[in-house]
Amino acid sequence: MTPLVALAVLVAAVTHAAWNAIAHGIKDQLLAFTLVGGGGALCGAVMVCFTPLPAAGAWPWLIVSALVHVLYYVLLMRSFRLGDFGQMYPIARGTAPLVVAVVAAVFLGETPDARQAAGIAVASAGLVGLALWGIRGSGRRPGSGPQWPAIGAALATGLSIAAYTVVDGLGVRASGSALGYIAWLMLLEGFAVPAYALATRRGALARQLRPVALRGLLGGVLSVFAYGLVLWAQTRAPLAPIAALRESSIIVGAAIGALFFKERFGAPRLAAAGLMVAGIGLMLHAG
Repeated sequence: MTPLVALAVLVAAVTHAAWNAIAHGIKDQLLAFTLVGGGGALCGAVMVCFTPLPAAGAWPWLIVSALVHVLYYVLLMRSFRLGDFGQMYPIARGTAPLVVAVVAAVFLGETPDARQAAGIAVASAGLVGLALWGIRGSGRRPGSGPQWPAIGAALATGLSIAAYTVVDGLGVRASGSALGYIAWLMLLEGFAVPAYALATRRGALARQLRPVALRGLLGGVLSVFAYGLVLWAQTRAPLAPIAALRESSIIVGAAIGALFFKERFGAPRLAAAGLMVAGIGLMLHAG
């Protein structure tokens, strides 16, 4: 992984945490993800006019990825609705690197070397620690115990992240154009949640969207930018280290939860974040 690729993935990580925080900050999650999806679809519609059409071999991956992304949005909405941002976001992001590393090694032949494997393992351990610290009483009602439905939704979200990471890693490599791939992906996936919102909210939807429209659309633009950077990086480096480095976004997410949503952070989460940074350092200096 070159320094330029690593920088692109780190910028994507920060941007990803930012758009997730914007979505979480809108109380009505259906409205939030309607705007995020709609903003992404609008960006995709503009981009397809100026980017090459993906190669034929990329289209099966594009279709599968769009379906998995819709599932991801549904699960992410549920986890944000049920739990704290500073805990749900780390759990959702933290399950993906290990799954991607295993899939990439078993099915794609991208076996990491010893130092890279150690880096991925240490970073993932930090992610798990950051996610699980304070699991007791960390919810909206202090002392209420673990939020198992929210945790289950976040874990399922992480599995969907791992799935689309691998699918898109294969698809973008077959596409011949990372920009063309991201444009069509955003266009295909972006209309699902808005269509559902229109079908269920009907005439009230426009009125409900108006107060949060700018924030939500900004989240959609940021989501396109963040994932576009990741897809470009996947054409330049193996999937597993990119997936692990991308999850540095959970440090930003935990900080956002503490600063803007007034959720607990504390020394244990700081220690877990430090462990993750150490793992990223090992991973970047692998090979």
